[in-house]
Amino acid sequence: MSIAFFFLFQFAILAYALLGGVFLAFSDFIMRSLAMTGGHGGIEAMQVINREVFRWVFMALFLGMAAASLIVAGYGAFGLSGPAGTLVMMAGLVYLVGCFGVTVFFNVPMNEALAGMDISSGTTRDYWAQTYVPRWTFWNSVRTTACAASAALLLFGLLWMTQSQTQSA
Repeated sequence: MSIAFFFLFQFAILAYALLGGVFLAFSDFIMRSLAMTGGHGGIEAMQVINREVFRWVFMALFLGMAAASLIVAGYGAFGLSGPAGTLVMMAGLVYLVGCFGVTVFFNVPMNEALAGMDISSGTTRDYWAQTYVPRWTFWNSVRTTACAASAALLLFGLLWMTQSQTQSA
């Protein structure tokens, strides 16, 4: 394995873990806290969060890891063999499907629906409490798990590769 891929894998492990940590915070206590604000405070806060997320480091890391995951999965599938290749390929695919795909197909549409709602409306409060918070949190927990699994799979794949190289040397 080239030094470039070695460093890419190390960076990807860290990035998967960091993204998973952000998602974990939302699933563990942020959404629950926003839901407990009552009235429209949580709705307004989430609308602001959903606008601000596009302007910061998180989005660059989130989108960058989608591209990096394509490279990771491709390298695992075509550049490696055996268990290490399978683990590396799965790391990239789990992120692409379980984090990026879930975001695009589930969380973002709910965010867009919430963004267009009037925070003072009873319909909005009902949507927030009965639909948005439980469904968004469920899919966010899927993203959390996918990021953690990607980090673990890539770490184990990298360890498998280094162990194999050490034993054959």
